[in-house]
Amino acid sequence: MNSDQVKGAAKKVAGKVQQEAGKLVGSKEQQVKGVAKQVEGSMQKAIGNIKESLKDEQKH
Repeated sequence: MNSDQVKGAAKKVAGKVQQEAGKLVGSKEQQVKGVAKQVEGSMQKAIGNIKESLKDEQKH
């Protein structure tokens, strides 16, 4: 597991928390920011997955 995978997963969790907090306080802005952070986290994790795949391919 590389840093992009870890950071991406952390961003996804933080985004979900932000989205849910936005729901609790009735803030559409925070909900949208939370969803955006989740998407960003998913993309970063995917990049990390690609890097790991490339690293594994180079070993073989």
